[in-house]
Amino acid sequence: MLASTLMLIALLCAGVFIPVPYSEMSPGPTVNTLGDHDGEPVLQISGHKTYEASGHLNMTTVRVTSAEYKMNLVEAVYGWLAHDNSVVPHDTLYPDGKTEEQATQENAEEFSQSQETAKVAALKALDVPVKSWVVVSAVVKDSPSQGRLHAGDVIKAVDGTTVKKPTDVSELVTKHKPGEDTVFTIVPAKEQAAAEKEGRTATKTQKVAITTETSDDAGEKRAVVGISAGTDHTFPFDIDIKLADVGGPSAGLMFALGIYDKLTPGDLTGGKFVAGTGTIDDNGKVGPIGGIGMKTIGAHDKGAQYFLTPADNCAAAAEDTPDGLTLVKVDTIDDALGALKDIRSGKTADLPKCTEG
Repeated sequence: MLASTLMLIALLCAGVFIPVPYSEMSPGPTVNTLGDHDGEPVLQISGHKTYEASGHLNMTTVRVTSAEYKMNLVEAVYGWLAHDNSVVPHDTLYPDGKTEEQATQENAEEFSQSQETAKVAALKALDVPVKSWVVVSAVVKDSPSQGRLHAGDVIKAVDGTTVKKPTDVSELVTKHKPGEDTVFTIVPAKEQAAAEKEGRTATKTQKVAITTETSDDAGEKRAVVGISAGTDHTFPFDIDIKLADVGGPSAGLMFALGIYDKLTPGDLTGGKFVAGTGTIDDNGKVGPIGGIGMKTIGAHDKGAQYFLTPADNCAAAAEDTPDGLTLVKVDTIDDALGALKDIRSGKTADLPKCTEG
């Protein structure tokens, strides 16, 4: 008995003090995009007529342990057994040794981008024109482009070929062999900003020659110039999304629906409590997200009746659906708008529901 007791004590000590390479996810807060947060409206629109909206269109979040947190074996076992938590490999949340600061910065950038795409998707769904162009979104330190190109520069063409989308830039650059020159036709960021402020189209362009270098990332070696390209937009009126301490791209769909509801008479939800998640692109395509199980639990606990679920997350979400929560499958913003029409009219039998497998 003494030996068994000592062994048990040793095992308990090992479980408490020996770290394991896992992190924990749990349901985070949900926020109604149609309502207020911390005393101010989440969606603030000026320069265009808006309408009061009732009901809920809640975006959902997931809490995760920090990159520096060292989970022990006892905590891991408890997390595996707990229904409302999920224990995942540490590298799933923080790949390649990513630090807490790096993860926070990346999440902030993704959240900011999701707000922009949500605005574009909502306005396109309303047939409101939005001006878009390809820009330099970031310049890699010590790359050939440093000092030559700058964040915010508008990329009009590469080697004389007009650029229409961000992927065009890399496709044109990689046609070169490392060491060859490629010529960017740009509108400098300062000129573009001045033109936007004055309400005119920027016409002053520059040609910038940059010598390519060999990529140093994994995969096939190719010519690069050390920039990432993105999309910028000019909106016909102001749309501000006021929500702090949230990161990642997964609120895009719910922001887009909230904007759409604010700009149209009546209520999209018919007063019902609808929550959801999903990335969204400029054309209204809804993409998958992580932590779907935690988000459905968080929405259910808050009182949601329906949960708009990205099509690619449907099977996983349906494996353990909280009682009383209907998972609605959506692939585009039009799918979501159609589902909301069925919800507010009471035609819930027509909803495209998520199923296992």
